[in-house]
Amino acid sequence: MNTAHSTVVSRNPADPSDVVVETTLSGAFATVSAVEEARGAQVGWSDGGAAARAAALGAVADGIEAAAGELAALAVREVGKPVAEARAEVARSVAIWRYYAQAPYDAIGSVHEAAAGAGLLITRRRPHGVAGLITPWNFPYAIPSWKAAPALAAGNSVVLKPAPEATACALRLAGIVQHALPARVFTVVPGGAGEGEAVVSTADVVSFTGSTLAGRTVARAAMARGVPVQAEMGGLNAAVVLPDADMGQAAAHIAGALAGYAGQKCTATSRVIAVGAAYDPLREALVAALRDLRVGDPSDPSTVCGPLIGEAARERVRRARAGLPDVAEASVPDGDSGWYTAPALVEKVPHEHPLLREEVFGPLAALLPADDLEHAVRITKSVPYGLVTSVHTASLDRALHGLDRLDTGMIRVNAPTTGVDFHLPFGGAKDSSIGPREQGRAALEFYTAGRTYTLSPARPPAKTT
Repeated sequence: MNTAHSTVVSRNPADPSDVVVETTLSGAFATVSAVEEARGAQVGWSDGGAAARAAALGAVADGIEAAAGELAALAVREVGKPVAEARAEVARSVAIWRYYAQAPYDAIGSVHEAAAGAGLLITRRRPHGVAGLITPWNFPYAIPSWKAAPALAAGNSVVLKPAPEATACALRLAGIVQHALPARVFTVVPGGAGEGEAVVSTADVVSFTGSTLAGRTVARAAMARGVPVQAEMGGLNAAVVLPDADMGQAAAHIAGALAGYAGQKCTATSRVIAVGAAYDPLREALVAALRDLRVGDPSDPSTVCGPLIGEAARERVRRARAGLPDVAEASVPDGDSGWYTAPALVEKVPHEHPLLREEVFGPLAALLPADDLEHAVRITKSVPYGLVTSVHTASLDRALHGLDRLDTGMIRVNAPTTGVDFHLPFGGAKDSSIGPREQGRAALEFYTAGRTYTLSPARPPAKTT
């Protein structure tokens, strides 16, 4: 990716010589103009009624489904997503739009009796206006969908500023969405930090997904303006494995969450905590699981781990791994020209090491011993992030004992840290999230403002005889 000289250049991470798209930066002025045009279109979109919004969102779902093969292939090429994951992401995007296509028919408030006298008290949720969305490259369809669909369902218009590395995917998605919606209700502004700042400075509600540093900046700017903001940021997620767990299943889940899509997910597993006697059998199972994991061409359906998004990302992983003893690693095929690195599990990591303090965003995890479950919980809580934790055990009692002590927004039992249920709230604690949750009904609440109406009669009712 390059944003020099007023252009965005997106390259294929499996073959950096392949330029996927080169387009002009929108610029701050054009971005502000796009927000103002979206604000003008929003009133008609909201006033058009539930049926029109529901039909439009359903048409978006149909359009994505019709273009599923093309969209998946574009994600493979532009962001290096393994094709099996790319197809699953497109299918999930279809489901997201269909889920929110029903939302315009939901109740938007309630009616209450007046405390005294005649009249009614009514609560009602109304759209904010223009939703400014800033999205990352790693889920180029699903994250814009789970932000835009609820915003639109609630009656907002949308201006989307995608990550430069996913520009082609965003523009193709926009073509489908815009075909189903009135003009200027959904707009994409290609660009970088300048365009993102312009969105945050003008939109009426802001949703961001990206790095912790950028998320804090976005949240401060939005809060200074007094507009609602949510920021989903980093993760340093742990998988806790107890001695009674199915070691083969736990290792398969962990290996996939460590290396799937080269670990480029905020929900990826980066710490593996083996409790007591679980250490040796889990270590052995993870060696086997990583050895059998397919690394290589993301267009191959058997590939689990493709390239990293860029050279800087690969160097970041290599620096984090330097000097640490390997437990196991997968092999990278010879001759690949892309930004590949071998997924690896390391051990004997010093407590102060950056791998245990900072998000690497690559296929690298540390294997850590814990004396017991209480010790494991303390280890999970020792980092500044709090997105998701997985717990692997055959004992529901032990799982529940640990769940109450964890400080992450999502907890998954006998399941990988990765994976999102789009109809349930998504978000974390500490440095992982700022503001309300995404997805499900929580998203509809975020994209609307509550109002309370007092309806009193113009004059007292006439007395009857």
